[in-house]
Amino acid sequence: MTTLSLTINGRKHGPLEVRDDLTMNDFLREVLGMTGTKFGCGAAQCLSCAIIVDNPDGTSTTTPTCIVPAVAFQGNSIRTVEGHAKDGELSALQKAFIDHFAFQCGYCTAGFLNEGQVLLERLARAPVARNELEQTIADALDSHLCRCTGYVRYHEAVRDVILADSKRYLIANN
Repeated sequence: MTTLSLTINGRKHGPLEVRDDLTMNDFLREVLGMTGTKFGCGAAQCLSCAIIVDNPDGTSTTTPTCIVPAVAFQGNSIRTVEGHAKDGELSALQKAFIDHFAFQCGYCTAGFLNEGQVLLERLARAPVARNELEQTIADALDSHLCRCTGYVRYHEAVRDVILADSKRYLIANN
């Protein structure tokens, strides 16, 4: 058993005693009742279980939760799909996913949404040229698997959010 303390979606959790072999996915779902993070392949290949890890330098990345022990997140600040909406209002990215029907069964949606959010944050810090946008989105979402083949819709939803605020995400005059 290990004592775990971390911040999830801005809320501190812990200290809690957890088994050393308890995955982060099981911790979120079974201990905290946060069921938005899905268990897909169990081998960190589909990334349905991806969450956002906020780094001390202000950057963020996604990481799978199905094979990573919860104790590996000791002291970290993470975000799950439950943390996107604020005060009952969906984020622009969530709205775009709905507008594009960028889900069919919805199982992989949380992972795609978290990856899309990390991309938006990265582009807000380091915008790209418009002619690089399609490849940038494809590169960001490429690791995620959708068994229902919703890739185009996820891509279009992320692109629409970026283009709706192009001054923030794209290099000017491109």
